[in-house]
Amino acid sequence: MNVIIVRLFVRRLRGAAVTAVIGSLIAIGMPVTGPVAAAEAPSTQAVPIVLKAAHWFDATTGRLLEPGVVVIEGGKITGVGSGAKVPAGARIIDLGDATLLPGFIDAHVHLSFEASENWYQDWYQGVIKFPAEQALDGAHYAKVTLEGGVTTVRDVGSSDYISLGLRNAINAGMIPGPHMLIANYAIGATGGHADSDPVPPQRIASQGPQQGTCNGADECRAAVRYQIKFGADVIKFMPSGGVLSLADSVDLPELTQEEMNAIVSEAHLWNRKVAAHCHGDRAAKMAITAGVDSIEHGSFLKDDTLQEMKKRHVFLVPTLSAGDWIGAKADHYPPEIAVKARAAAAAINRTFQHAVQIGVPIAMGTDAAVEPHGRNAHEFELMAGNGMTPAQALMAGTAAGAELLGIADRTGTLQAGKAADIVAVAGDPTVDIRATLHPLLVMKEGVIYRGDR
Repeated sequence: MNVIIVRLFVRRLRGAAVTAVIGSLIAIGMPVTGPVAAAEAPSTQAVPIVLKAAHWFDATTGRLLEPGVVVIEGGKITGVGSGAKVPAGARIIDLGDATLLPGFIDAHVHLSFEASENWYQDWYQGVIKFPAEQALDGAHYAKVTLEGGVTTVRDVGSSDYISLGLRNAINAGMIPGPHMLIANYAIGATGGHADSDPVPPQRIASQGPQQGTCNGADECRAAVRYQIKFGADVIKFMPSGGVLSLADSVDLPELTQEEMNAIVSEAHLWNRKVAAHCHGDRAAKMAITAGVDSIEHGSFLKDDTLQEMKKRHVFLVPTLSAGDWIGAKADHYPPEIAVKARAAAAAINRTFQHAVQIGVPIAMGTDAAVEPHGRNAHEFELMAGNGMTPAQALMAGTAAGAELLGIADRTGTLQAGKAADIVAVAGDPTVDIRATLHPLLVMKEGVIYRGDR
């Protein structure tokens, strides 16, 4: 009877809603058959696969080791390096002078959209484009992100539950894409970076706690609960202003200490980590006091704030790619945004260099959507050009990212028992980090998505 009811219910849904329902049913173990059977997760390879290359990257030490051998069975790694045993009948893929690495982890993306060079056109499209079309765009962005070597992302804000639909569709095997941890709506104050632009409210409805906009500690707790109710894996909130929003200053706090405390404590009560969008130093200090797990961007952070982050093991997710992109495109933005874009772009590299020197824990994140999806590995090049060694940059985008996201037991390193999320690049990326921009092979849970043609 339950299955019959589900079939009738699913027939009445459309687009991302179907994906969300199907993903939820699979997650709780309810049988899904008939017209929605295609939602079942794909089976992993039946024949063991052995990847061979000149080297493999140990993301726990930053060392390049030999021989580059990884054995994959049932979607998981069963052997690495010289101690790996090759099963009888295994399919062997010899990549030659290449390096095997853990799949890259991007801790800051927005897969539901992608900005162009025309801010005004993007704003217009954001208003008139239907969520179903945005979801289809997102499916494309998820595919190119995976093919670029990123096997896990943390999507830290979307509207209309598009990231929820993408995550569930990927988990159900309906579309290709990276593992996704999602935030749903980002949380912030009325008039702040998480709120809609200041258009006449009689034309576009104002947002409330369900869409992440809140005022006062109680509403902020409600906003957290709404995101979790609708499937959020992580909570993202906006202690300071943003660059690409019209109405707010980029470096001033937008929430009180009580509101920040409420957001973080409520999220942690529900066992969700908290990412804090912070360009401004004062807002970052308040967010760190509240107990956040990561500071995103951090453009104007001062050294004493970075020292406190090191002390409390609060990660910095610097999104150098976004700063690099908006700095180069500032002339295309409205004047009030262009000023902020130039200031943030000028500051972020210096802040990052100080963070590296101080020893702040750092995870790779790009803010992909501000810049095009699929070029996520450019962040490695920018990190290596601003004080990190190439090996440190690779660790930030693998093991450190897994630690921040709370998934180090599943991915982030090439170790037996972990998911076969693997990237191969030509040569030695600890010498030429740009090799990460052009993966030879991308595998997620034992399935090859690039390099098997």
